Amino acid sequence: MSEEKELTFEEAMAKLEEIVEKLEEGNVPLEQAISFFQEGMKLSKLCHDKLQNVEKQMEYILREDGQLAPFSLQEEE
Repeated sequence: MSEEKELTFEEAMAKLEEIVEKLEEGNVPLEQAISFFQEGMKLSKLCHDKLQNVEKQMEYILREDGQLAPFSLQEEE
């Protein structure tokens, strides 16, 4: 798991996409599919954690006048 901790978000997503493609093909032996699934779950958690970290950092943004201001995304309905 320490190896995944060193991956960037983009690298982890690329590996996760590869795993999903392999599993979607459906011709992977069960034992290997389980191994892929476990690795995919670790990568998914890593990506989630990285996104949460960025989200926390983005709670405040720097305005044009150099002051920090609260930042929130407006979700479209």
